[in-house]
Amino acid sequence: MTKHITQEALARYSENFNGSPAGRIARDAVMSAGLLKTCLNPMSARKNNHEFSLTIKQGAMTNQKQSGRCWLFAAANVMRSRIIKNYNLENFELSQSYLLFWDKLEKSNWFLENILDTLDEPVGSRLLCHLLSDPVGDGGQWDMMAGLVKKYGVVPKYAMPESAVSGSTREMNRVMTELLRNDACILRRAAGEGDGREKLEEKKALMLQDIYRMLCICLGEPPKTVDMEVRDKKGTLIQETGLTPKEFFQKYVDMDLNDYISLINAPTGDKPFYRRYTVDMLGSVKEGQPVCYINLPIEELKKAAIAQLKDGEPVWFGCDMGPYVNRDTGVMAPDIYDLTDFLQADFPMDKAQRLDYGQSLMTHAMVFQGVNLADGEVPTRWQVENSWGEDSGKKGYYVMSDQWFTEYLYQVVVNKKHLTREQLDLLDTKPIVLKPWDPMGSLA
Repeated sequence: MTKHITQEALARYSENFNGSPAGRIARDAVMSAGLLKTCLNPMSARKNNHEFSLTIKQGAMTNQKQSGRCWLFAAANVMRSRIIKNYNLENFELSQSYLLFWDKLEKSNWFLENILDTLDEPVGSRLLCHLLSDPVGDGGQWDMMAGLVKKYGVVPKYAMPESAVSGSTREMNRVMTELLRNDACILRRAAGEGDGREKLEEKKALMLQDIYRMLCICLGEPPKTVDMEVRDKKGTLIQETGLTPKEFFQKYVDMDLNDYISLINAPTGDKPFYRRYTVDMLGSVKEGQPVCYINLPIEELKKAAIAQLKDGEPVWFGCDMGPYVNRDTGVMAPDIYDLTDFLQADFPMDKAQRLDYGQSLMTHAMVFQGVNLADGEVPTRWQVENSWGEDSGKKGYYVMSDQWFTEYLYQVVVNKKHLTREQLDLLDTKPIVLKPWDPMGSLA
């Protein structure tokens, strides 16, 4: 067998393609309209309608614009639902820009500390390359958000509104990344020249001062105190002044973040179910809570999410937003595109194989606001609140088929009161440490 593509092989490929009328028809359609638009299955969109037996009323749709802050938007949407419900408001929004500011600063410190902890790593090692690859990207995890809120609190959106940079973070991220990689080079060179940890920490402090200044220029300096000023549905003014951001969170959000647990579904051979996991060198706030998960079969994630929705509380979740999602109809379903029949090609990998071979991982975080239950208990489709504005999906909402949930959802965060005794017992076990580049360390 030859190892290269021969002219004879090319002739066979061409004959095979041109001998199929279906292939030529598909070529004409796709070249004119595009692959996914041509493969759209309207029957899938028809059966995945936007009606649900259980739904939670929420405020106006949010929009992360040209940024990767979905995990912060999703978390802020979960938190604001408590304010809207408890104070009978038509709408309310927390400042995502405020959380972004502190996330960038804490990630910078986390990165520089990791550099100091890996001074013996040679340039080009897999670990150092991983640390340098994306030191302050926009993505994150629920536990990282919890660490930020516990330390810095939250503020209303009007207290720190969006800026041109928060809505389009690419330029800021590029400059910050260049600066931090330069800082890493300086620290490693200084260590090689004999500087001890104390002197290196002094250099790091000055580096963080530069990062803080850059963030103030790009995003504005975060407020130290805020006022609560909003009218409820009856027109009554709710007003309180001079609150610190932590006081605002404690009084108006009133949410014990320690009660919220990350459940994941990673059905790969290296991650047995009913175990607790963490990821080495993943985080942001150094003194914050570690990123930890309980790995469970997918049906147990569904049961926990349904229990929380029935309790009147939305559910933060992470998924792979790339495959089989149609933004026009807002449908997330494995049969929304007829790729197999249209391309006459099979895509047989299961969820575990897609994780193992780099085909799928968590890329986006959103919020469940409802679910449709057949016979009162069996989920058929899920109501999803996205953060891409009202022009995406159905006025910003998506509908996820239960099969899509099984195949492409990786994480839900629920109050521990919705866990079983067996699941709760896992919280007291020592977590298994995954490699920094494990797919379960991906950031939404």
